[in-house]
Amino acid sequence: ATPTSLQVQAYQTKEFEADKSIAFASVISVFQDLGYIVQSADKETGFITAASPAGNKTNFWEAFGGVSSSGQTKATAFVEQIRPGFTTVRLNFVDTKSSSSIYGQQAQKDTPITDPKPYQIALGKIEDAIFIRAGMK
Repeated sequence: ATPTSLQVQAYQTKEFEADKSIAFASVISVFQDLGYIVQSADKETGFITAASPAGNKTNFWEAFGGVSSSGQTKATAFVEQIRPGFTTVRLNFVDTKSSSSIYGQQAQKDTPITDPKPYQIALGKIEDAIFIRAGMK
């Protein structure tokens, strides 16, 4: 059964007891630890975009507990302070498959990753990073 959009949103999102700047920096460091290349990060809007290197998927997905994928994975994060000292992080992973025709045209198919496991693992790593950063203050 395909999860509903509300179910997916529920496991993509986690609330942390941390201010936005700590959560934001933690998400960026976790994306980098997972092998993502951070493409943009805007602390004002709380939006981060990143992509896995094309071609090398095995190590990346092993870090996520064996979710299989081919092509490239794109990730976005939305970091939002909901009240003083509390921030939510919402992640979104998309599997991107590129193909080219014999005429050289590029086609790209994006498939949202709806398996809860990579989100749980990534949010757990973010929680650890927030804990470490908060402790260094």
